[in-house]
Amino acid sequence: MEVLYPHCAGLDVHATSVTACARIANLAQITYDHLTVPTTTRGLLELDAWLTGQGCTHVAMEATGVYWKPVWHVLEEHFTLVLANAMHIRNVPGRKSDMNDATWIADLLAHGLIRGSFVPPTPIQALRDLTRTRRQLVHEMSRHVLRIQKTLEDANLKLTHVISDVVGTSGRAILTALIAGETDPGRLTDLTRGRLKAPRAALVEALHGRVTDHHRFMLQLHLTQVDAVQKAIDAVEARIGDALGPFQSAVTLLITMPGISETTARVLVAEIGTDMTRFPSVGHLISWAGLCPRLDESAGKRRSTRTRQSAPWLKPTLVNAAWAATRKRNSYLHAQFLRIKTRRGAKKAILAVASSMLTAAYFMLRDGVVYEDLGPNHFAQQDKERLTKRLLQRLQHLGVVVEVKAA
Repeated sequence: MEVLYPHCAGLDVHATSVTACARIANLAQITYDHLTVPTTTRGLLELDAWLTGQGCTHVAMEATGVYWKPVWHVLEEHFTLVLANAMHIRNVPGRKSDMNDATWIADLLAHGLIRGSFVPPTPIQALRDLTRTRRQLVHEMSRHVLRIQKTLEDANLKLTHVISDVVGTSGRAILTALIAGETDPGRLTDLTRGRLKAPRAALVEALHGRVTDHHRFMLQLHLTQVDAVQKAIDAVEARIGDALGPFQSAVTLLITMPGISETTARVLVAEIGTDMTRFPSVGHLISWAGLCPRLDESAGKRRSTRTRQSAPWLKPTLVNAAWAATRKRNSYLHAQFLRIKTRRGAKKAILAVASSMLTAAYFMLRDGVVYEDLGPNHFAQQDKERLTKRLLQRLQHLGVVVEVKAA
């Protein structure tokens, strides 16, 4: 097998140590040198100097949790790094050791058998950390809101049935009064603000309950946590705004697509970056995002077409954006959803819409153009052209020459 990188190295990264194997090929002779260093900064600098002394040009390592990141940051200035999926480079069972793993990675790298994972540049990595942290904080706040609703149900207060947002303006005023000791349903109803769908009689009936000191303590505890998490979300969003400075033009392009909000556009930029040359084609990007059927065939039979599992960051965001996009009438995405839903169901249809939106985002970021809707009649016109072409081919096979004119 052809050797692509005669001077390369493989790293077996752990939490406290890194085992390196330098593979040096000179003519027909191959030598392996090993080194184990701690993952402290001094140890990683020693590893950098050792690899440079060995003459290595390419270095590969496994994506093991977050332990690979400090190693990557130290070595990326001096070597061409390849981050491998640990599932794709498993060694033969029964030959498991740190040195064997590093040697195996070096051999695979030398022959070009490692498919590198997508690692965005440092500014995109920082933006990705911020958007992911924001998502986690939003989920955490949602859990505290659910605990508030649980406490209200335990006190037999049916507030969630008459107010959609229990931590909104009206809901928070009622919760504050409950914590302060107010129990009169009429006075609690007078604290509501704005226009509520529920009538006053329904509000008064829903606020009849049995609130104890334990309920007040739990409401105060979770409401305090909601406020603290909201402050953290505001701080993260302000930081995201600062980090988005060089990429604001990409966000401006993406929000021209139906269903893409400012927050969704930020997540897209953070997850896939703005340099689309990292992906050989749009199909590679869709496969990387887990939005296409898997390839699982054997003996001429397709065993499964389910989409593979992916990270819980990009795919769920695109699916939520797709649901929002399908609500816009007289649009291409709405027509695509209805077309596939009738044949394959809503779940497959929404994944197809999410895939189309990611395809559009790929070309928008690559070419720097805004979104242009193909219109709701795109599929009808496409089907008409295909049917016409198929019928003409059939007539030609029958030996009939037909001249086509528009009606």
